[in-house]
Amino acid sequence: MTRSIRSKIALKTIRAALLGGVIATTAACGGGSANDDVAYIARDVETLYAEAQNRLDDGNTQVAAALFDEVERQHPYSPWARRAQLMSAFSYYISRDYNSSIQNAQRFLSIHPGNKDAPYAYYLIALCYYEQISDVNRDQSITEQAQTALREVNRRFPQTEYAADARLKLDLVADHLAGKEMEIGRFYQRSGRWLAAQLRFRNVVEGFQTTSHAPEALYRLTESSLALGIREEAVKYTAVLGANYPGTEWYEKAYELVEDHASDVTPS
Repeated sequence: MTRSIRSKIALKTIRAALLGGVIATTAACGGGSANDDVAYIARDVETLYAEAQNRLDDGNTQVAAALFDEVERQHPYSPWARRAQLMSAFSYYISRDYNSSIQNAQRFLSIHPGNKDAPYAYYLIALCYYEQISDVNRDQSITEQAQTALREVNRRFPQTEYAADARLKLDLVADHLAGKEMEIGRFYQRSGRWLAAQLRFRNVVEGFQTTSHAPEALYRLTESSLALGIREEAVKYTAVLGANYPGTEWYEKAYELVEDHASDVTPS
């Protein structure tokens, strides 16, 4: 999904979650530099919130976030302050300042843990981690954080639209984590560290069996078992591969290996 489509969907969601029933706000204030926009000038809450909202609508997300923060600073006990907290987190998210978005959403939850908008705050945190997922050649700690945050959304709010989307995203997260295990396992194989490689491939087979990496993991287990001289294990993995992924190239390759090196072994 492109960023522009993502932003439109997220903006629609946050408006529905936060702004339904909010009274009409006043028109935006005049232009000026970003510093002028966020400088401390005492303003009534409706005008300040309206200016922040208009900045967000215009795509000036960093200024919008700062102005929403200003709503909370100038009017901390106003009902608008709660909405401004989450709108600030959303504005930072749209501008891809994920750390600031997470911090603001977490602060919102610490102050309003039982608020009706808490599901969105949890979801926003998960999105911030999810959209930072890197390719499998890099450290996957952020992927693990995304997985944890998405699971939390699903655990806490299983019947919501946020949980439904979280479940879909968890599939991709699992695929990334499995891909990282495969990358490390293949590296160990190339280095001749067959036992270490087997551990990584078993992690994929046991923990990520529904991902696209499972067939290759079984093939690599066949390879490493033969390299270690454990022919019975190689035959077993090939049998599992044939039973679950009979039409794949990985089964064909594993079958050829077993035929060449363990044709006299019967699967137990």
